[in-house]
Amino acid sequence: MASAKRSARSQRNELRLDTPKGLRSGFGMFQRRDRMGRYSEAFARGMGTPWFLVGLSAFVGVWLIYNTSAPFDAQFDPRATNFTLLTLILSLQASYAAPMILLAQNRQDDRDRVQIEQDRQRAERNLNDTEYLAREVVALRLAMTDLASKDFIRAELRALLEELEKDDQADDENVASS
Repeated sequence: MASAKRSARSQRNELRLDTPKGLRSGFGMFQRRDRMGRYSEAFARGMGTPWFLVGLSAFVGVWLIYNTSAPFDAQFDPRATNFTLLTLILSLQASYAAPMILLAQNRQDDRDRVQIEQDRQRAERNLNDTEYLAREVVALRLAMTDLASKDFIRAELRALLEELEKDDQADDENVASS
């Protein structure tokens, strides 16, 4: 009973976030969901390099040359059996490589999807900002048309000046006649 409680408590502590990472037990590669994805991307990146192809070609070339030209007793995969072991090794490598590459592609698709959504949101914000600024410019233009221009003010001042001069002349005539 006491050991069952301890094992349940230790399992609960393994899942706690306040427990340091080094104290948790479990298979490390799959402990975090993202770790396997990053491993598969690194694997796919490595398989897509020219050095991998050159290395694999050199490995296969050395394998074929050795198993063709070595004495029959020293051959571990003789030509007579059509290089069965080499075929098996390459098939095994391909059977692991294909799912790893697909997993890496799926992760890239997910990242692309997130990036596209962020770009769409950014474009929408830019469009909203542009529309707001366009409305502000239109409002400023409308406000500017309501303002009096220099020519209008000059014409009004001239009219007032002429009216004042007429009033002064009328006052002068009234003063002279009285």
